Amino acid sequence: MSKTTIKVENISKKYTLGMIGSGSLRESISLGASKLFGKKTEEISQKEFWALRDINFEVKQGEVVGIIGKNGAGKSTLLKVLSRITQPTTGQITIDGRIASLLEVGTGFHPELSGRENIFLNGAILGMDRKEIKSKFDEIVEFSGVEKFLDTPVKRYSSGMYVRLAFAVAAHLEPEILVIDEVLSVGDAEFQKKCLGKMNDVAKGGRTVLFVSHNMAAVRDLCSSGIVLNHGEVVFSGKTEDSINYYLESLNEDISTTGEIEWPIEKAKGKEEMRLLAVRLKNEEGKVQSVFRSDKKIKLEIEYLLVKDIGEMRINVQIRTKDGSILFATSTHDIEPKDKLAGRHICHTWLPANFFNQSNYKVAIQAGIPQVKQLLKIDNYLDFSIEHYLGTGSRLNKLLPGYTAPVMNWETKYINNDAISPHKE
Repeated sequence: MSKTTIKVENISKKYTLGMIGSGSLRESISLGASKLFGKKTEEISQKEFWALRDINFEVKQGEVVGIIGKNGAGKSTLLKVLSRITQPTTGQITIDGRIASLLEVGTGFHPELSGRENIFLNGAILGMDRKEIKSKFDEIVEFSGVEKFLDTPVKRYSSGMYVRLAFAVAAHLEPEILVIDEVLSVGDAEFQKKCLGKMNDVAKGGRTVLFVSHNMAAVRDLCSSGIVLNHGEVVFSGKTEDSINYYLESLNEDISTTGEIEWPIEKAKGKEEMRLLAVRLKNEEGKVQSVFRSDKKIKLEIEYLLVKDIGEMRINVQIRTKDGSILFATSTHDIEPKDKLAGRHICHTWLPANFFNQSNYKVAIQAGIPQVKQLLKIDNYLDFSIEHYLGTGSRLNKLLPGYTAPVMNWETKYINNDAISPHKE
């Protein structure tokens, strides 16, 4: 039986809103003044925010555990407590093994030291001697891709360089426990793929990994189990697929499932130049709905307000799978005029028939002025589903795998039967 490497018992973490830390001079003066002027204790306690409440779980050696939840659920706070960056308010943590954490860009790096010096510094913090660090040094440098800047102070690094080196150090110095937050999103797509491959190698090597991510496809591929947090509490734990399904179901509470979502102007999404007023999905007859047959095309309609005349603007739409992966993206850049006049606008496109497989999908929308600024970013506000329609006389009696099932035109040409004729010697 595998030994327990992490045991968390009744962990809670309290913060005081508006304060840096707890027990500060400012807090003491505030509390004293509140008492002096007769403020009720209940009013004072309302400043307390519990980021974690009574967290309990165990992680065995070699397990890869995905920690998932909405923004503000307490994921990063939990990892900081596990990494001893911050102390819990109540509860106890038992960790058996050397732990390395990558929670935010450059965790554990000294900005004035060079990349080379920070590699040795991090190794020393993990309890490794100079000989051990030297044996991994070349691998770290090669993986990070920052060889040219190795003797440059890391304060001059870009965020991408920072995170590449930080991940390389954390993954290669062989801690028994590796803790990774969503920081990998800073890197480019190629480096993210490289990191996920390395994490897979770490997991197969028998080391324990705690992985926080909003990328459900990565969680599914890497993790053997999952923990779902919501408002600082563990609301589900179990097999990876079950945990992901529980999390995705909880997201539906915040997503329109009617095929349409509208905002009044005073609550419309966006920045000063632009306001998103509505997003709609319609059938071929123009009726708003959220469930469509696979053999019917779907009209995607976006209504927005421009507060003032604006230069070239693009609206980008992503169609995502139920786990948040991008199925495909499309943009208005090919049809948008160079200038946009102030006022209300409606643009639309058609999602093709005989393309989607039977499943649930989400619409994400971004808008911006190319190379200038982002005006809007909305993830997963509209949900729709496809029911597969086989058609009259179809010989296909079951669904194909995958998220797309395009109708393809195949042709077969008969040549002759020479191949099956007996050969004479």
